[in-house]
Amino acid sequence: MSFHSAAAQLVTLAAEGEEHGGNHESLSPYVTGGSAFLILLLLLWITTRFNRDR
Repeated sequence: MSFHSAAAQLVTLAAEGEEHGGNHESLSPYVTGGSAFLILLLLLWITTRFNRDR
């Protein structure tokens, strides 16, 4: 497979993705971001609990 044919296939794949928009109807960016933030806070809390010796 040459570089040119691989690039052409990637362009075709990217063009097909534009018509779908890339987002699922049930995914809210606020819920996704909020849950990621809470998970990171939980991981930070767990990490600080294990480092009590400092």
